[in-house]
Amino acid sequence: MKKIAFACDHAGYETKNFLIKQLKSKGYEIKDFGTFSEESVDYPDFAHPMASAVERGEYDFGISLCGSGNGINMTANKHQGIRSALCWNTEISKLARLHNDANVCALPARFVSKEEAEKIVDVFLSADFEGGRHIRRIEKIPVKQ
Repeated sequence: MKKIAFACDHAGYETKNFLIKQLKSKGYEIKDFGTFSEESVDYPDFAHPMASAVERGEYDFGISLCGSGNGINMTANKHQGIRSALCWNTEISKLARLHNDANVCALPARFVSKEEAEKIVDVFLSADFEGGRHIRRIEKIPVKQ
């Protein structure tokens, strides 16, 4: 079964806990990088450890949440081996996997219901990268030094 790493800030805390419970019931192995309460925190403190673990291959995918999804998404994408996609509906999450081989799904916790977030994540985790013409595009994403 796939191994999933989670990270969130205070705005995503409740939805993160809901998603973790749902995914555990489906047999996924979960690592929660925090946060662990609704107390105000800075999302990079949790996004960076999650992104690093996914980048190293310790986890198959990451799921991140903050209020708009943007900040935590931007933070994860600072890692060269991460392709984090801001997913606000199932179509976007499916295309993120099919065309972009996204390995992190960033959710806007204040703009999607818990139930919609679960659908988005389910689609993200079940879609496979199409490869083909998309490979050359994603190979150009990392900054070459």
